[in-house]
Amino acid sequence: MPENLIFTRREIAFLRELGRNGVDFMVVGLASATLQGAPAVTQDIDLWFRDLSDPGIGKALDKVGGIYVPPIGGNPPMFAGQNVDLFDIVLRLDGIGPFRAEARDAIEVSLGSAKVMLLPLERIIASKKAANRPKDRASLPMLESALIAIRERRAKQQKP
Repeated sequence: MPENLIFTRREIAFLRELGRNGVDFMVVGLASATLQGAPAVTQDIDLWFRDLSDPGIGKALDKVGGIYVPPIGGNPPMFAGQNVDLFDIVLRLDGIGPFRAEARDAIEVSLGSAKVMLLPLERIIASKKAANRPKDRASLPMLESALIAIRERRAKQQKP
């Protein structure tokens, strides 16, 4: 997998604190795809939590100077603060299983001092197909091509 190119020290610090506090989460969406080698560009980092009420999330936010903003009216929950402004909270992903089921096949990567779990590219593709939003449909050809290239690279590496 490529070296971390999309996370700053601030983002890594938050991810590290989530891990230190035992929070079960995954990086999903195009940030996850990029970390797996897809040539994607994204403006945010989508995080999917097993339990959004986990007190470890608040502890991690306190440590890095962020806050949790609960859902208000039609607005979803979010994080606020300079050190967490690129993170979006994902409440559900269409077309795939619940968090616990998907976490079994998550890919662990190191980002500096943080270890994070990534939703596998195959599952990102399945979710984007199910969501069927215009922006998801637009990213599918790139993601599917990246998946083919990654599989071919793995196959070459496994040959004696």
